[in-house]
Amino acid sequence: MLSNRALLRTATAAPAQRLLALRAPAVAPVQRRFEHSATPEHKVEFPDTEFNRERLEVKKHAKDTSELWRKLTYYVVPAIVLLGGINAYNLWNEHWEHWAHDTPLEERTEYSYQNIRNKNFFWGDGDKTIL
Repeated sequence: MLSNRALLRTATAAPAQRLLALRAPAVAPVQRRFEHSATPEHKVEFPDTEFNRERLEVKKHAKDTSELWRKLTYYVVPAIVLLGGINAYNLWNEHWEHWAHDTPLEERTEYSYQNIRNKNFFWGDGDKTIL
């Protein structure tokens, strides 16, 4: 589909230029791909030098390390999170079981420096906070 600008250009151009302008968007440029497949005939063998051996060791180490972290991420971490969740759930239940059979707490003592109101709040009865 042509944009308004392209239509305006074709309307004011000479007939030969109009044909070229209309044809240009329809012809897509050929996309060049520079990668090649890793087939044996394209595989490049590097000479056995100290530099190339070190690079191969670095690549192997990087591959092994990324594989280790992938395994940790998918196998170890979910198990640890699950065990931590079970532990937190058990602690939560033990905590409330303890509070259920314990004697109720006495009312807290109010001291003179608590709940000082120089001016009442403008909502409700003026003595309670929003929360």
